[in-house]
Amino acid sequence: MMKFTLTISGRGLITLPAKLRAALGLKPDDQLIAETTPEGLLLRPAVTLPIEIYSQERIAEFDQAEADLQSRLRKKRS
Repeated sequence: MMKFTLTISGRGLITLPAKLRAALGLKPDDQLIAETTPEGLLLRPAVTLPIEIYSQERIAEFDQAEADLQSRLRKKRS
């Protein structure tokens, strides 16, 4: 377990020491969630997941692939 003393700037910024960032695998632009707990302040990495927004053309491709699959399954059953 590592312990560090951090200082809050006049603008409310906290700098995490390089050793701590390295140990936690934190990189520039990573996000953290700050929570209050009965023990004090808890900082933990925010989980971010990439999302894909589909165009109408891409949705049509999915629909066509689904229709093709249904057609093949029907032929296979008969």
